[in-house]
Amino acid sequence: MKGDFWQRFTLASLTERMPSWMKNKYILTILIFLVWIVLLDPNNLISRVREIQTRNRLEREKEYYIGRIEEERRKLNELRTSNETLEKYAREQYRMKKADEDLFIIVTPVEERKIRRERKVSKTEKPAGKRASGSKNR
Repeated sequence: MKGDFWQRFTLASLTERMPSWMKNKYILTILIFLVWIVLLDPNNLISRVREIQTRNRLEREKEYYIGRIEEERRKLNELRTSNETLEKYAREQYRMKKADEDLFIIVTPVEERKIRRERKVSKTEKPAGKRASGSKNR
Protein backbone atom coordinates (compact mmCIF):
# COMPACT_ATOMS: atom_id res chain seq x y z
CA MET A 1 0.00 0.00 0.00
CA LYS A 2 2.78 2.42 0.91
CA GLY A 3 4.66 1.61 -2.26
CA ASP A 4 1.65 2.45 -4.43
CA PHE A 5 1.34 5.88 -2.88
CA TRP A 6 4.95 6.87 -3.56
CA GLN A 7 4.95 5.38 -7.05
CA ARG A 8 2.25 7.84 -8.10
CA PHE A 9 4.62 10.75 -7.35
CA THR A 10 7.69 9.66 -9.27
CA LEU A 11 9.11 12.02 -11.89
CA ALA A 12 8.22 9.72 -14.77
CA SER A 13 4.59 9.41 -13.70
CA LEU A 14 4.27 13.17 -13.20
CA THR A 15 5.66 13.98 -16.64
CA GLU A 16 3.30 11.46 -18.24
CA ARG A 17 0.30 13.26 -16.74
CA MET A 18 1.47 16.75 -17.78
CA PRO A 19 -0.11 18.36 -20.86
CA SER A 20 2.15 18.54 -23.89
CA TRP A 21 2.39 22.35 -23.84
CA MET A 22 3.91 22.20 -20.33
CA LYS A 23 6.66 19.91 -21.59
CA ASN A 24 7.76 22.49 -24.19
CA LYS A 25 10.95 24.13 -22.90
CA TYR A 26 10.23 27.48 -24.64
CA ILE A 27 6.80 27.88 -23.09
CA LEU A 28 8.19 26.85 -19.71
CA THR A 29 10.96 29.45 -20.03
CA ILE A 30 8.46 32.18 -20.96
CA LEU A 31 6.25 31.26 -17.98
CA ILE A 32 9.19 31.39 -15.58
CA PHE A 33 10.25 34.73 -17.05
CA LEU A 34 6.74 36.18 -16.65
CA VAL A 35 6.48 34.98 -13.04
CA TRP A 36 9.87 36.54 -12.35
CA ILE A 37 8.94 39.89 -13.92
CA VAL A 38 5.49 40.12 -12.33
CA LEU A 39 6.24 38.86 -8.83
CA LEU A 40 9.88 38.23 -7.91
CA ASP A 41 11.96 41.03 -9.42
CA PRO A 42 12.73 44.03 -7.15
CA ASN A 43 11.28 46.27 -9.88
CA ASN A 44 8.28 44.03 -10.44
CA LEU A 45 5.09 45.01 -12.18
CA ILE A 46 3.14 45.54 -8.94
CA SER A 47 5.66 48.00 -7.52
CA ARG A 48 5.86 49.80 -10.87
CA VAL A 49 2.08 50.35 -10.88
CA ARG A 50 2.26 51.74 -7.30
CA GLU A 51 5.13 54.04 -8.26
CA ILE A 52 3.24 55.34 -11.29
CA GLN A 53 0.17 56.04 -9.15
CA THR A 54 2.32 57.84 -6.57
CA ARG A 55 4.03 59.88 -9.29
CA ASN A 56 0.67 60.91 -10.77
CA ARG A 57 -0.63 61.93 -7.33
CA LEU A 58 2.51 63.97 -6.65
CA GLU A 59 2.26 65.69 -10.04
CA ARG A 60 -1.35 66.67 -9.28
CA GLU A 61 -0.26 68.02 -5.88
CA LYS A 62 2.58 69.92 -7.55
CA GLU A 63 0.17 71.58 -9.99
CA TYR A 64 -2.16 72.48 -7.12
CA TYR A 65 0.63 74.05 -5.06
CA ILE A 66 2.04 75.91 -8.06
CA GLY A 67 -1.42 77.41 -8.58
CA ARG A 68 -1.65 78.30 -4.89
CA ILE A 69 1.79 79.96 -4.98
CA GLU A 70 0.80 82.03 -8.02
CA GLU A 71 -2.42 83.09 -6.32
CA GLU A 72 -0.60 84.06 -3.13
CA ARG A 73 2.03 86.00 -5.10
CA ARG A 74 -0.73 87.88 -6.89
CA LYS A 75 -2.40 88.73 -3.57
CA LEU A 76 0.93 89.82 -2.06
CA ASN A 77 1.63 92.04 -5.07
CA GLU A 78 -1.81 93.65 -4.70
CA LEU A 79 -1.18 94.26 -0.99
CA ARG A 80 2.19 95.87 -1.70
CA THR A 81 0.92 98.14 -4.48
CA SER A 82 -2.56 99.22 -3.37
CA ASN A 83 -3.35 100.95 -0.09
CA GLU A 84 -7.06 100.25 -0.51
CA THR A 85 -6.38 96.53 -0.85
CA LEU A 86 -4.09 96.63 2.19
CA GLU A 87 -6.75 98.40 4.24
CA LYS A 88 -9.42 95.94 3.08
CA TYR A 89 -7.19 93.00 3.97
CA ALA A 90 -6.42 94.41 7.43
CA ARG A 91 -10.11 95.04 8.10
CA GLU A 92 -11.20 91.57 6.90
CA GLN A 93 -8.43 89.43 8.31
CA TYR A 94 -7.60 91.25 11.54
CA ARG A 95 -11.00 92.92 12.18
CA MET A 96 -9.38 96.35 12.32
CA LYS A 97 -11.60 99.40 12.34
CA LYS A 98 -11.36 103.11 12.86
CA ALA A 99 -12.12 104.46 16.33
CA ASP A 100 -15.39 106.15 15.43
CA GLU A 101 -17.00 103.43 13.31
CA ASP A 102 -18.92 100.21 13.80
CA LEU A 103 -17.97 97.20 11.74
CA PHE A 104 -20.51 94.76 10.31
CA ILE A 105 -19.20 91.70 8.49
CA ILE A 106 -21.50 90.10 5.94
CA VAL A 107 -20.30 86.78 4.60
CA THR A 108 -21.96 85.09 1.63
CA PRO A 109 -22.24 81.27 1.62
CA VAL A 110 -19.58 81.06 -1.10
CA GLU A 111 -17.14 83.14 0.95
CA GLU A 112 -17.94 81.10 4.05
CA ARG A 113 -17.03 77.85 2.25
CA LYS A 114 -13.82 79.45 1.00
CA ILE A 115 -12.89 80.58 4.51
CA ARG A 116 -13.58 77.12 5.95
CA ARG A 117 -11.53 75.49 3.18
CA GLU A 118 -8.59 77.87 3.81
CA ARG A 119 -8.73 77.21 7.55
CA LYS A 120 -8.82 73.46 6.91
CA VAL A 121 -5.81 73.65 4.56
CA SER A 122 -3.82 75.83 6.95
CA LYS A 123 -4.40 73.37 9.80
CA THR A 124 -3.20 70.41 7.76
CA GLU A 125 -0.03 72.08 6.45
CA LYS A 126 3.15 71.06 8.27
CA PRO A 127 5.96 73.48 9.11
CA ALA A 128 8.78 73.25 6.57
CA GLY A 129 11.60 72.65 9.08
CA LYS A 130 9.97 69.73 10.90
CA ARG A 131 10.85 66.11 10.13
CA ALA A 132 8.40 63.25 10.25
CA SER A 133 8.71 61.15 13.38
CA GLY A 134 10.93 58.14 13.00
CA SER A 135 13.20 59.61 10.33
CA LYS A 136 16.91 59.75 11.06
CA ASN A 137 19.83 61.75 9.70
CA ARG A 138 22.12 59.63 7.61
